[in-house]
Amino acid sequence: VQLVESGGGLVQPGGSLRLSCAASGFPFRAYGMRWYRQAPGKERELVASISNTGDITNYADSVKGRFTVSRDNAKNTVYLQMNSLKPEDTAVYFCNTLINQPGSIRPYWGQGTQVTVSS
Repeated sequence: VQLVESGGGLVQPGGSLRLSCAASGFPFRAYGMRWYRQAPGKERELVASISNTGDITNYADSVKGRFTVSRDNAKNTVYLQMNSLKPEDTAVYFCNTLINQPGSIRPYWGQGTQVTVSS
């Protein structure tokens, strides 16, 4: 299983970024996906999730109305469109999935991509 995030960077407040997470090594279309973020000195928090078909999405209250999660099962990729960015959105963003294994469910993480919102 491999998850590779990209698209992070430095953006001014009010700006936009689109993160991508390319997945491989598992049947992508069968699994829900999640985006988490972790700011310095803070715990990792769930930002958004999307079902395997893409028809069910959920968001943290802090990003509702500003972030949109989507996926392209033909490209094995999940996206996070981030608009109206705020300095408090600064964090490392990770994509995540939970894979069924014999007797357990194992989480897999990408390496993360840094998002910095600053003027």
